Amino acid sequence: MAKEVKSIVITGNGTNCEREVANACRLAGSDVTDIVHISELLTGRVRLDDYHFLNLAGGFLDGDDLGSAKAGANRLLHAAVAGSDERLADQLQRFIADGKLIMGVCNGFQLMVKMGLLPGLGGDFQTQTTTLTHNASGRFEDRWTYLKVDPASPCVYTRGFEGVYLPVRHGEGKFVVTDEAVLGQIEDKKLAVLRYSHADYAEATMEYPANPNGSINAIAGVCDESGRLFGLMPHPEAYVHRTHHPRWTREEELPEEGMGLWLYQNAVRFIRDELL
Repeated sequence: MAKEVKSIVITGNGTNCEREVANACRLAGSDVTDIVHISELLTGRVRLDDYHFLNLAGGFLDGDDLGSAKAGANRLLHAAVAGSDERLADQLQRFIADGKLIMGVCNGFQLMVKMGLLPGLGGDFQTQTTTLTHNASGRFEDRWTYLKVDPASPCVYTRGFEGVYLPVRHGEGKFVVTDEAVLGQIEDKKLAVLRYSHADYAEATMEYPANPNGSINAIAGVCDESGRLFGLMPHPEAYVHRTHHPRWTREEELPEEGMGLWLYQNAVRFIRDELL
């Protein structure tokens, strides 16, 4: 019997995109996809060790108070698993060491950078070197964006395509770094997977509204050096079918599968080829 691809989508404390992410995983071919409340992990009823693909979904985690996803990051970093000698963060580090996949979208991306999982320079997944802060526009941005893909990036999720069109909906999506040395490593190691661009995907742009938040170097998503950990502000789970496209009722020829689904299909394909 063939082994199953198992995906887990974390919910709770304000997350509200878990069903869309789970749907994307299932459409991409994940055999088992569980939506799990954070409390089930903290009580020990569910363990990350039983899965291959961890999804940190978007929403309004903890009401976006105390800065984007900061309260959630503290919870994941320091909370102990009931009836165990380990913290949830220990399971997370083991998950990474086992070569499994993690994708964080919007709040999930904020979680990953504030926990130190991204960009994970030099294999350090515990030190925060970047963050996501208030949009340069000073307001919540809800719009569709064009995203240029770096073909030289090690990211396993974006293999095989040059650009994607996805929606953003966030108030704190401006990617910034602690210092120029960190940015230099991100650029040198090709970890800036996605950049805001215009419709031709030719060049990254700092122009508003194509770049909706003012992110440094137009960065919309980053991965770690293995390409297995990936975070992005735009929502791929929000475009997995042609009817999700904002112009699907107009005279445009659109494929049945939305561009966002490609990321999840690549993840499932990688798991089948490399982990099972």
